Amino acid sequence: MNVVDNKSALEKLKIGLPIIFQTDTLPAIGCFPEFSAVIYQIKKRKKNKPLILMGSSINELIDYVHESVREDFLNIASKYWPGPLTIIIPVSEGKKHTSTSYDLTLGLRIPNSQTAKSLLEVTGPLLTSSANVSGTSGSITAEGTSFELPNVDILGPIPWTICSGSASTIISWTKNGKWKLIRKGAVSFKAI
Repeated sequence: MNVVDNKSALEKLKIGLPIIFQTDTLPAIGCFPEFSAVIYQIKKRKKNKPLILMGSSINELIDYVHESVREDFLNIASKYWPGPLTIIIPVSEGKKHTSTSYDLTLGLRIPNSQTAKSLLEVTGPLLTSSANVSGTSGSITAEGTSFELPNVDILGPIPWTICSGSASTIISWTKNGKWKLIRKGAVSFKAI
């Protein structure tokens, strides 16, 4: 297991290598948007499954949100972030290249994890997925994650604090003020 700090992680990310890091839900594998193909390759993930853009603040992610959705987005994001909620929204015109979905939407999230936030503050937004081979349950420890994805560097310090082990709730914007549940998770959809 190769453990790196934020500075080394940034250098690796700049040359197209992904980094595994702890979040509040499950460990994540992340990369800069222009290198998203590497996550699909390492995870053996199908191309029809989009990635999630994680950031460290709402201000950092707002430019990715289409203007028609910004009010609804800010309403939900300000209530539940940082935390285990992924919000799928139409992507803004200027950030369409970031979307890995066929319908030009983008899942956004700010994790409630100091380790993740400290990395994201250094790197800016990263496209992410859970740090496991697709179709496996994965691990919530650095050691277990490193065993499953041995060629990807892990962000320290190790050991990680315990994360929930539950995936984030995913909601998708459908129209003004309306959201659809995509995946159950830590945040109750009824509360939204």
